[in-house]
Amino acid sequence: MQSSEEQAYHSASGSAAEDLFIELFSETFGAEKAGYLYSQYHFFDIYQNSRYADFVLENGLRRVAIEIDDEASHNKQLVSSEKFYDDLLKQNSMVYLGWDVYRWAVRQMQVQPESVKDELRIFLGSHPQFKEIEDYLPAQKGKALDGAKLELREHQAEALKSLGEMRSNSETIALLYHATGTGKTVTAVMDAKRCGGRTLFLAHTQELVNQATETFRKLWPSVTVGRFIESIKQPDAYVVCGSVQSVALHLDSFKDDAFDYLVVDEAHHAAADTYQKVLSYFKPAFTLGLTATPERADDKSILEIFKNTAHKLDIQTAVEIGELVPVRCIRIHTNIDLSKVRFNSVQYNIRDLESKIYVPERNRLIVDTWLQYVRDKRTVVFCASVKHAEQIAGLFQGAGIRAASVSGGMKQSERKEFQDKFVSREIQVLCACDLLNEGWDCPEIEVLFMARPTMSKVLYTQQLGRGMRLYEGKESLMVFDFVDNASQYNMPQSLHRLFKLKGYKPGQLAVAPSAQKTAEAELYAKGEKPEALIDWPVDATDYELVDIFNWQEEASGMISQMEFVRRVDVQTETIERYVREGKLVPDLVVPMSEHRTFKYFKEETLEKYAKEYGWTLIDDSNRKDMFMDMIRQMDMSYSYKPVLIKAVMLYADEKGRIRLEDIVSYFRSYYEGRRAAGLPVEKKNSIFAKGGYTDKEAERNILANPFKRFEDMQMLRHTKTLGIVQVDESVWKKLCKEEKAEIEKICDEKLEAYYQRLSK
Repeated sequence: MQSSEEQAYHSASGSAAEDLFIELFSETFGAEKAGYLYSQYHFFDIYQNSRYADFVLENGLRRVAIEIDDEASHNKQLVSSEKFYDDLLKQNSMVYLGWDVYRWAVRQMQVQPESVKDELRIFLGSHPQFKEIEDYLPAQKGKALDGAKLELREHQAEALKSLGEMRSNSETIALLYHATGTGKTVTAVMDAKRCGGRTLFLAHTQELVNQATETFRKLWPSVTVGRFIESIKQPDAYVVCGSVQSVALHLDSFKDDAFDYLVVDEAHHAAADTYQKVLSYFKPAFTLGLTATPERADDKSILEIFKNTAHKLDIQTAVEIGELVPVRCIRIHTNIDLSKVRFNSVQYNIRDLESKIYVPERNRLIVDTWLQYVRDKRTVVFCASVKHAEQIAGLFQGAGIRAASVSGGMKQSERKEFQDKFVSREIQVLCACDLLNEGWDCPEIEVLFMARPTMSKVLYTQQLGRGMRLYEGKESLMVFDFVDNASQYNMPQSLHRLFKLKGYKPGQLAVAPSAQKTAEAELYAKGEKPEALIDWPVDATDYELVDIFNWQEEASGMISQMEFVRRVDVQTETIERYVREGKLVPDLVVPMSEHRTFKYFKEETLEKYAKEYGWTLIDDSNRKDMFMDMIRQMDMSYSYKPVLIKAVMLYADEKGRIRLEDIVSYFRSYYEGRRAAGLPVEKKNSIFAKGGYTDKEAERNILANPFKRFEDMQMLRHTKTLGIVQVDESVWKKLCKEEKAEIEKICDEKLEAYYQRLSK
């Protein structure tokens, strides 16, 4: 018979294990940050086998894969050799793709949750800047311009003319091939000046940066031109000429939309990590790459690398410029109630979801909708699971429709056979789970059925992207959103929520060039159908308002309660008590479960309460000054605080990290040294005055007394798992040599004054 602990371990598999990880992630970084986790992320291993990572996210500019395993997965003695080696191949393939890979065990998350949270902070950073994964976005539109084919004396004028024509065709990125010495930089400067917006020029050597600076100052004298290289940092100039290395190291000096025009010299280096870091960060209206080396040794197109390295287009822009087809939408309301389905920041509880949507009535509605609206149009139905896809495909087949279900569990040859039959119309309907989210292009898709409720913006957008490819004669993609009833906080994604469209008419253009949408709106206003909808059985006069509330988006500009604590000079307990007593009223309360909520505050709310209660606002710009003020104003009910700070100053490494055992050793040597010298040690109730204490007792005393105040002010942090105390990064990296010396002096003076009082 299994123990209750063993039963809990064995039951925590699949979705339960993922839910537990998301819960720990949310407690570590905030529920709104968990929204950046992409669960069951599809990729191909080195043998082009289809794979799924448990979670993937982008932390700053790093792709991070997170795997949740049971203990058998780590132990070759408990799992078959085939499975063991297959897991190694999967992990090694992730590393080959350039990802960071971290693994946790289910049992570890159950019995050591605090350790897992500590490790998350260490591996992903204390205050990470997570990003949405943008693989699903279209590449920028652009082309290469070969200066070698232009007459030398006219090549610059011709190049400028061609660049202007590219922009008039809504192209957003270009490469300019000019031989060395033919004035590539001059061409770039003149084009940037003609566009008129703020410009960033990137090069990889100081000499090239200096040359570009002089060229900009000579040809564009009406604007300020600054440099961003080594010790010279002029980020606020209208034109910034910088080394790619310096800019990459100081991206926090710039907003991502700071520049309208970006020039990259020696663009054939764009595949390098440093260039990718910079190019993926900025969002200019136009990017120009300069190179004298059009060929690469590996025969890959520089333009393709450059386009895919630079920031990608959003879907609305890609439709506007004709890179993707417009999208129409029909909303089909079901009577399924998802309001009681448990959820977290990323996904629904799969068991709750299955019990709600795997019902004959909803499945029948999907098939009936196809029969009523779609007729013979090639359709992909996105389903919630393999089981769901098989059920729907079976119903279609029962209605005489040529349909098939496809899944990642199929052999690659079998999947390809079904996909080929779909393209050739031998199959009319493909029912799929995650398989077609990416990695399969079928421009011929005419209709998508979003029959899988999902809270993931990324997953929904990837599904949408399967049908938006251009195809001759394809006027638009029709999307059917199956709209289940849900609460405000567990509402699934839909086309209208994704693009923030509050009004709905059946078949109306949801995503399209603005001129096309305006023209159709005028037809709808007259009660007329657009020509593209003549063969669709929809009523042009139907209209409804759509609730597009999205708590993650609401929370994204707010401050979580854990961040509130970091931003004011009061203790955690005070904030928690004020919230309980109603003295602090959050602007947004997100109920994750019956007993669990996350609370968020607007910036102005934080400022209002800080003023009302006399709290000082803290951010990374003044945190070091606050730390120095804390040192100068240390209250001395005991001698512990300056002893702690002296230990920190003595043992901290370059990142401000100190082993807790070194701090304990310092405390012991300090107080035992005083005892041996016959000097006062501490107040009688102190363990250091009594003597005979263990290292563990000393550690508890340190963490409970002097450390706690610094921790509450977010100046020091204790990583329990590693036994490390760390000074806040924004404090430690800004402390200069003179300030560290001042801290030592203050601590000595405070201790001298304290012992003088103690001796009286």
